[in-house]
Amino acid sequence: MQHGSLKTVSRKQGLDVWQFRWSEKDLRGIRVQRKRVIGTVKRYQDEAAARTATTVLLAELNSEKVRMGVRSITVQQLCDHFEQRDLAKDNTWRSYSTKKTYQSLLNSLGSSSLAATRTGRG
Repeated sequence: MQHGSLKTVSRKQGLDVWQFRWSEKDLRGIRVQRKRVIGTVKRYQDEAAARTATTVLLAELNSEKVRMGVRSITVQQLCDHFEQRDLAKDNTWRSYSTKKTYQSLLNSLGSSSLAATRTGRG
């Protein structure tokens, strides 16, 4: 369960701001530091007021939905998602020939992990 930390940060121009900091694991399981500006010290005059402003963010960080997003997906799952959303017959944003070309490309991709996929040759 995340609680995060708050601190005031000076800006080059303008008022000091409250910064909320937390950490989470990326797809490879490596801890990554995150931060978000909550508001100015004029708007939130003390730490208690700034902490209250973080309740929605904390609820989002601690929800199951966010934790599920940390797990790795396969290229096939990504392709299925794209196919369902963008290549559907009722989606008229792409032409018929473009959809056919993309469909052919999607069918050629395997079930490797998206996190392990690299672009280009290397």
